[in-house]
Amino acid sequence: MKDYEFHYGHGTKSFQLDEEKVLKVIEMPKVEPLTDISQAVLDAVYHPIGQPPIDEVIKPGDTVTFICNDPTRVANSFDFMPVLVNELNRLGVPDANMQIVFSLGTHRLMTQQEMEEGVGKEIAGRLKMFNSDCNVPEDFEYFGTTSRFTPVLINKHICHSDHVILTGTIVHHYFSGYGGGRKAVLPGCAAMETVRKNHSFMMDPNAGLGRTEGNPVYEDQMEGVALWAKGRSVILFNAILDAEHRFLRIFAGDYIKAHQEACKFVDEVYGVPIAKQADITIASCGGYPKDINVYQMQKTMDNAVLATRQGGVVILLAECEEGSGSKVLEDACRELKTADAIEAKLKERFVIGANKAYAVTRLTKKAHFILVTGLDRQLAKDMLFDGAVDTVAEALELARQYVGDDPSYILMPTGSLTVPLLAE
Repeated sequence: MKDYEFHYGHGTKSFQLDEEKVLKVIEMPKVEPLTDISQAVLDAVYHPIGQPPIDEVIKPGDTVTFICNDPTRVANSFDFMPVLVNELNRLGVPDANMQIVFSLGTHRLMTQQEMEEGVGKEIAGRLKMFNSDCNVPEDFEYFGTTSRFTPVLINKHICHSDHVILTGTIVHHYFSGYGGGRKAVLPGCAAMETVRKNHSFMMDPNAGLGRTEGNPVYEDQMEGVALWAKGRSVILFNAILDAEHRFLRIFAGDYIKAHQEACKFVDEVYGVPIAKQADITIASCGGYPKDINVYQMQKTMDNAVLATRQGGVVILLAECEEGSGSKVLEDACRELKTADAIEAKLKERFVIGANKAYAVTRLTKKAHFILVTGLDRQLAKDMLFDGAVDTVAEALELARQYVGDDPSYILMPTGSLTVPLLAE
């Protein structure tokens, strides 16, 4: 028997397995993390992809808006924001000419403390900061409609600066292909109706993880952001992190070209080949904030099911200290009760929050899900999970009723990042 320890919330959970039954431990390929973050930030903006260096783009007295991630996504903004702000000071842009907008999409508003933790207390004390609240219509300006009839309503705080810098990190996304890039604007700084219409395309079979070409969600986002970006200086600054939240690479420059290059690197470091699927996959989201709620946990579900045979079991370590993350998600599950009913209702009328009910429950058709979690037990049952327990040992005992007493295992200690790729 071998001991294993996986991240769970702000701590860890331990368990034992027969090592001979473990087909694979899915971990990111070894890539040396960057050691001098400040220098790497400067190297990225002075050697950008697809546009001139930062000192040729930004001039003294210009105004700049930074778009930064909300707490549900690890971005380490507190590491790079001081470097960027101080460099812009050196180029003649005073603090008074800079501001930060947090791209919340449809997530809850951030507190002042969360903003300070996100970008660092020093920067939070120097720059104006705003939440993008999708539910305040007067905060949004209209930029037209996409060819798929998505109204492009973008937060006014990112519409009147000389330059907008899109910051954040990039991982695979289960229906829009990849995170980062244009997502800072749409859905990040878009109105509720814009997000609702765009995300409705997730029901299309061409919407999927790691896919951009032909993906209607991605293409609609790109078209919408292009309407907003026309005649505007938009600069990308995206990082790729490892499982320990260390910087691996930083990409800066044109928001389309630099993002495309970054996505190639994401495929290299997060995609992991497997020879066969397992009876049981044990996956951790990677701890907080990846397991802050069911809303975020679901992304790990999508990755873990790729490692699991049809009818197998996914044991998912996710504390969910903020519960489901969406009352609409909860209500949809309680009211409709089955995955098929949720899908049918969503096709009839697409609602943000209910789309997560679909995203979660559709996966229960492929595998049984047993949660190691702090989530309310009745709520877990309402969301069609096959169990919710306190320890991995309890989860393994439950799993035997589905796969027998001699199962094979795949382990995913960083399930929110790594994407199992089954050999053809």
